[in-house]
Amino acid sequence: MTSTSSLPVIDISRPDDRPAREIEAACRETGFFYVTGHGVPPRLLAELDAASRAFFALPEAEKMRISMDVGGRAWRGYFPVGGELTSGRPDLKEGVYFGSELPDDHPRVRAGLPLHGRNLFPERVPELRGAVLAYLDALTGVAQAVLRHVARSLDLPADYFASGYTAEPTILFRIFHYPPSPPRSEDWGVGQHTDYGLLTLLAQDDNGGLQVRTPGGWIDAPPLPGTFVCNIGDMLERLTGGWYRSTLHRVRNVSGRDRLSYPFFFDPDFTAEVPALPARARTTAAGEPRWDGADPRAFEGTYGDYLLGKVSKVFPQLSGDVL
Repeated sequence: MTSTSSLPVIDISRPDDRPAREIEAACRETGFFYVTGHGVPPRLLAELDAASRAFFALPEAEKMRISMDVGGRAWRGYFPVGGELTSGRPDLKEGVYFGSELPDDHPRVRAGLPLHGRNLFPERVPELRGAVLAYLDALTGVAQAVLRHVARSLDLPADYFASGYTAEPTILFRIFHYPPSPPRSEDWGVGQHTDYGLLTLLAQDDNGGLQVRTPGGWIDAPPLPGTFVCNIGDMLERLTGGWYRSTLHRVRNVSGRDRLSYPFFFDPDFTAEVPALPARARTTAAGEPRWDGADPRAFEGTYGDYLLGKVSKVFPQLSGDVL
């Protein structure tokens, strides 16, 4: 059973400490909140939405021309319905993976780092390229702004993340298309999960479908005009020693219409280690054990090591070839 969303709406444009205190409360209570005051013009999302719908309307064979096996180690491109697994189960969605657009001569690409390189764009929808790249630039700015408030909520300098973990962030962007769920279906568009990194910023169309696990049970997180849904991921739980905790969420499209969503994942530098913050290293969050039995605080190594271990389970048929 679910209830209507009671997630807070936080204006990140305020110059005072109020956003930081509101973010602290949200990250302690649910790990989810809506972001307003972000400055992203509505036309940017409208252009992205129009181009995305044009792409998903293409014949399957045309979409497969930019399939993920073509993207290689950059881990970019299209996957069909059922091609992605969440918690080992196929999702009822199709989508396209994007990331920071890096030329072939970029040092990280030349070094062969996975998840680095060029994006794949469809020839039949040329406008998608410009819309995606502009959106990545805009959302990078929003994510850094949110993290400035997160830093202040932890009594850290406002530039703590931008001058360190996210000076060269790992940016992963997805466009997902969810067909309507069949009546009485037990299939989920995305099964319950937590996100891997620091922050996720989600734009969604008017059809809803996102649900968030709270201490009181599952609640709906419907679209609110002019906002992004923001949630924290496992690495922010790790950094804070469990003071902030990433939260289970899931998606089922019961609208009877096609649903599109645009999750933007803003993560630490691929090559950075992610130790707990000194002030929070011995602090743990009260509550029930994590859904997956894992403890992000126990991981040792770089964020890239951690991320590769996760994404290899999402597309196991590709992981041996490209990672």
